[in-house]
Amino acid sequence: MAALVDEWQPDLLVVGEPLNMDGSVSELSEKAHKFGRRLGGRLNLPVQMVDERLSSFEAKQQSRERGHGGDYNKNPIDSLAAELILQTWLSGQIGADS
Repeated sequence: MAALVDEWQPDLLVVGEPLNMDGSVSELSEKAHKFGRRLGGRLNLPVQMVDERLSSFEAKQQSRERGHGGDYNKNPIDSLAAELILQTWLSGQIGADS
């Protein structure tokens, strides 16, 4: 990660927050916050948490539409889910600027 931060020089980091479907904090949410704090501290960057509910579901759906065979162990969808989480954050920034 440090090498990527050195290369890309981001202003902040975006970390997915796995909330429960009702929006409440889960045990995984707490772990994600801890990860975000450690990562931000180690890389000296602010971290913004983003609701990642349904990102894996949406990534699987998009993958199937693109012809994914359904073997997510052999062909994981993590990078697509991360892309969707980042898109969620970007959409929030656009809305915040209006």
